[in-house]
Amino acid sequence: MAEKPIEGATMADLTIDNITPNAVAISTRSGNRRLDYVMERLITHIHDFARETRLSTEEWKAGLDFLVQVGQITTDVRNESILLSDVLGLSLLVDSIDHPKPDSSTEGSVLGPFHTHDAPEVLHGDSISSDEEGQPLFCLCTVKDRQGNPVEGVKVDVWETDSSGFYDVQHSDRSEPAGRAILSTDSEGKFWFKAIVPVSYPIPSDGPVGKLLTRLNRHYWRPAHMHFMFNKDGWDHLITALYIDPDPYLTSDAVFGVKSSLIVKLQEVSEELAAQYDIPQGMKLLTYDFVLITSDESTELRDKNALEALGNIFPGRKCTLVDHLPVPDLD
Repeated sequence: MAEKPIEGATMADLTIDNITPNAVAISTRSGNRRLDYVMERLITHIHDFARETRLSTEEWKAGLDFLVQVGQITTDVRNESILLSDVLGLSLLVDSIDHPKPDSSTEGSVLGPFHTHDAPEVLHGDSISSDEEGQPLFCLCTVKDRQGNPVEGVKVDVWETDSSGFYDVQHSDRSEPAGRAILSTDSEGKFWFKAIVPVSYPIPSDGPVGKLLTRLNRHYWRPAHMHFMFNKDGWDHLITALYIDPDPYLTSDAVFGVKSSLIVKLQEVSEELAAQYDIPQGMKLLTYDFVLITSDESTELRDKNALEALGNIFPGRKCTLVDHLPVPDLD
């Protein structure tokens, strides 16, 4: 029995001029308004890209082969697809859209491809690094809300490279987590730990993303930084990093992660601080006051930004929110 014709679609004799509306028509019948909208935009932009660049068959195949290679090199501890998203600026863009930050709150940065889920929970003052070649560093930070009140019980996921610029998962002989840990803020919103001074390092260049950067005449380097992730029910999930000044790559980060508000200068541990935390005086010191916003604050700001943005993109077109995700009426 022949299938019924698809309303709004002509599934024969398709051309450069009519393939797009037909592909959209057949791909936007899921009953899920958000999915239908995403597919409509995806197909429209991909087709426009092909038309605008007059994409050749050879280039199309090279692109598909590249994506296959990205998948093949990805493992449980190395995510090449995140790295690809990072170097194209997509990761930072999505984070900025999905986790908007009002004034006076800490900005987000990129997750990167080397976060893991096996970091040990440690006590305040413990060391997250056993690298004897690294320069010792003491980190003393606070987590507060926008009114300056401490936020207790926040899970803080921290990770950094070793002194040679490699994450633990990049070592083939890795037997346990290193250079990473999870802490919890105390009643004053504080958390503190020992680490090593972060160093600049190149992102992996042995895979398809590295080869792409070479082809584009772009460098692989990231400025010295330490990653932080904050989790607590009722609070907006924050992924960020602190970048060490000075560093030659602060203005040319390969993955676009640096923001002025996240740049810090290291200090030295004072005599008073040394006595309080039982650490050597003169040890390198990193301090920072992180400011979180509540989930409700984030949702309200994201909803407002979404409706304003789509109103500018599609003037006169009705836009609504479905599960806090924008959905304009499809034409």
